[in-house]
Amino acid sequence: MTQEKQTVLVVDDNPDNIALISGLLRQLYQVKVAINGAKAIAMIAKNPPDIILLDVVMPEMDGYEVCRALKNDIDFWDIPIIFLTAQNDIQAESKGFELGAADYITKPVSPPILLSRVKTHLDLKKASDFLKSQNHFLEKEISRRTREVALIQEVSIMAMAALAETRDSETGLHLQRTKLYVSELCEELARREGYQKSLTREIIDTIVASAPLHDIGKVGIPDAILLKPGKLTETEFEIMKNHATLGREAILKAELIMGRRETYLKYPKEIVSSHHEKWDGSGYPQGLSGEHIPLSARIVALADAYDAITSQRVYKHAVSHEEAVAILKEDSGRHFDPAVVAAFIQVHEKFKAIARKYREPGTAVALGD
Repeated sequence: MTQEKQTVLVVDDNPDNIALISGLLRQLYQVKVAINGAKAIAMIAKNPPDIILLDVVMPEMDGYEVCRALKNDIDFWDIPIIFLTAQNDIQAESKGFELGAADYITKPVSPPILLSRVKTHLDLKKASDFLKSQNHFLEKEISRRTREVALIQEVSIMAMAALAETRDSETGLHLQRTKLYVSELCEELARREGYQKSLTREIIDTIVASAPLHDIGKVGIPDAILLKPGKLTETEFEIMKNHATLGREAILKAELIMGRRETYLKYPKEIVSSHHEKWDGSGYPQGLSGEHIPLSARIVALADAYDAITSQRVYKHAVSHEEAVAILKEDSGRHFDPAVVAAFIQVHEKFKAIARKYREPGTAVALGD
């Protein structure tokens, strides 16, 4: 297959110069001609050439103006421009290079020099275009693989959450509500001073995706306790509290298999292990307090508590949204991080809307319907 010739645009208002240069180049390249700057720019906009041979002294719009216009346009700035001019002083050459020209050839033109310079700059452009094409391909491939890895991570998290759900009396709606509550809290906190670095877009997405894992450790709790249709005894509750430790150990084992401790499971590990810790240090399993509790766990703690308060169980009635708001405000600085409670107050109407949309049967009255 015959390779298509590269295109050279010759811009000059002198017919003799056009004839000479075109004659030198025509056997090797496809040559196009423009007799002034305005026509050159119009031709370039319609069908960009591979290289431009540009006269400097032309009426109305000189070569410098043409060069400046092209180098200021992102679509054309990488087309190499070689000035052809009778001006041979250093100042003229400097101006051309400052404007972005690739080369500067003085008239009368030496055919060997012209052919050599055109070939050199076309070869350089071809190499540059190849690298840009490769970079574009690599960027697309990296983006594709990043999306693929993110999907695998999300699927693995949801698979673990679904496993926990099969043994718990909670429903999938609980997991969905909790995930959405966590999203609202994260977004609100991220708008506040001091949280921009700890709640970037990537971190928020990971925390939200990890929220359904908060009770995964319940797979290790005996059915007699986990599925008991009533309030737990003190002894039973102590056993139930082990689910936070069991969940953390399960994730640590997963990280051990991967051979790394700091993986995308960092936030699931924090949430599973610490979402029952309390701001005042009276929670479990480690009795952490204040900011020693990971932020992800503090956020999930409030979201999970709101859902528990507003949901009906065999051993308790659901309370109204307004009562839940009052309870959470009351526990600010004791059970919950005051900053997380403040964020909740700001978005509590969104919590109410989520609770209504994904409500369990029998909760209509509690939600104010």
